[in-house]
Amino acid sequence: MRRGIPSLRSLGLVKKSAISNKIYSISLRFHSNSPPSLLEKYKNLVEQGKLQNDPYQERVAFELEKLLSRLQQYERDMEDYHVKLAEWEEKREEERLKLLVKEAKEKQETGGGGIWMSMNKQRDRILEKFAIFGKKGAEIQPGVGRWVSYLNRERKLNSLVGRRPVVPPAPKGLYIYGNVGSGKTMLMDMFYSATEGMVKHRRRFHFHEAMLNINAHMHKIWKNQVQGKSLQSNISSWIENLPFDMKVKEWLAAEERYKQDVHMKNILLAVADEFLIDQQADERGASILCFDEIQTVDVFAIVALSGILSRLLSTGTVLVATSNRAPRELNQDGMQRDIFQKLVSKLEEHCEIILIGSEIDYRRCIAQRSNDQVNYFWPLESSTLKQFEKMWCQVTNQLGGQITSETIPVMFGRVLDVPESCNGVAKFTFEYLCGRTVGAADYIALAKHYHTVFISDIPLMSMEIRDKARRFITLIDELYNHHCCLFCSAASSIDDLFQGTEEATLFDLESFQFETETEGGKLRTDVLAKGNVGSVGASSGIVSMLSGQEEMFAFRRAVSRLIEMQTPLYLEGVRSLHPYFQKQSQGFGNILSSNLQARATS
Repeated sequence: MRRGIPSLRSLGLVKKSAISNKIYSISLRFHSNSPPSLLEKYKNLVEQGKLQNDPYQERVAFELEKLLSRLQQYERDMEDYHVKLAEWEEKREEERLKLLVKEAKEKQETGGGGIWMSMNKQRDRILEKFAIFGKKGAEIQPGVGRWVSYLNRERKLNSLVGRRPVVPPAPKGLYIYGNVGSGKTMLMDMFYSATEGMVKHRRRFHFHEAMLNINAHMHKIWKNQVQGKSLQSNISSWIENLPFDMKVKEWLAAEERYKQDVHMKNILLAVADEFLIDQQADERGASILCFDEIQTVDVFAIVALSGILSRLLSTGTVLVATSNRAPRELNQDGMQRDIFQKLVSKLEEHCEIILIGSEIDYRRCIAQRSNDQVNYFWPLESSTLKQFEKMWCQVTNQLGGQITSETIPVMFGRVLDVPESCNGVAKFTFEYLCGRTVGAADYIALAKHYHTVFISDIPLMSMEIRDKARRFITLIDELYNHHCCLFCSAASSIDDLFQGTEEATLFDLESFQFETETEGGKLRTDVLAKGNVGSVGASSGIVSMLSGQEEMFAFRRAVSRLIEMQTPLYLEGVRSLHPYFQKQSQGFGNILSSNLQARATS
């Protein structure tokens, strides 16, 4: 889904600074004859009173503007690079096949002796090296001969074709971290919107969606390779047509299978190479990844993010990321320290690390200036429940009035049953969405299929229902990320929703350990073979231990986003971002407006 500039985020009062005027004037000099720059748009929002000027935000906007100014030239550089890379890959594969056929021909002519003698010499050299290190007599594992043959062939290819073309120097990306509501996501999304039409390969992921996509790519690659649906048929056909006896053909097929096995062991590299390429896979150019809420919730997240981000950054992808923590502070529990350190080193090498240090939650600022919680009905008593149901009837009547049940597709061939829906609007109970074994994949599918969601009977969150609370936080994240309109009926105000109950508190910072929700199965093998994923894209059996402080951040973020999602400016933004509202649903827009006015005067 295409994202616009979310002017509804991080909103507050106007405040000017000398520094901002200086930066603004510099920007105007360089962009006087061009459309408004990112920094100019930020300044315009401040002047309109939709944003409060913040020196931290201003610095990030300035750095993002500098990055944008370098992207057009970098796009051209990467187009040239990919042409050279494609030529190099084609020539290397051609030479590799020639070497294979030459070795096969030698085997055919000598009855196999020539090749095996050469391989035995290589094996003897390895045994000598083992002896040097005090491992004389150590057994070499099966397949070492094929491994030596593969490495020897790779060295010959480097000599014949040369090494892989060098990636042009990439502009440094940004890693933006800071507190809830400080404007991180707003600024990243402004940057992402500004890159449309500037670079060919650009993706914007929230953490949950990114991990699910990694799982999906891993599953696809594993399935293609294991079941032989990618290269296996091509291998069989070209080998079958060679003028060799069956034993030599079997040797060739084994060599090719070994090459595939080597690539399979580096599956994260293959995933990274496909991560940003979708319908424009045949087009060459620069790549940009905008990654919201980088986290290291479990071992797999650390391993996957390290492997994929390292590969992307090394091959020229520009990263703009947000997080609540600086890179070195992400791994509070010390999981996989060596791998994590490699990830940190890559982030620090390829990104400017910038703190948005404001303690202000700007989402609350706009809520205080407007009528708060306009589509949030509480407490759960007869009068508010009648208002909630009345709003559901008004909206569905305006959109056609016919309420139906339907089933929507979810990743990995799964589906989600929707009990009540009407032309882009769906209604659920809290228990249905958060009291069952559903997770981020289901919520992403829901948010992509419905522009408006009604959720009824939201209870006070406590330790007794912490699994449901976690799912609810994930649900709010995805509805917010996809700019959905949300109507709720709940037991308390938003601020009191996560404060626990008299019977069970929610927060115990000294002892509370937060286990990530998982579904049945076995570690990563099940993800590859069956595509099973948990609520955050982690496979079954991988357990995350997050500190109470991390949990506090997640709850604060959910509260902050819920507050913003009830404000008039957020609702106006939803209307402007969804073509459905613009073309077909003016009446629904009038309902939203009249609801705002009615609640304001009540």
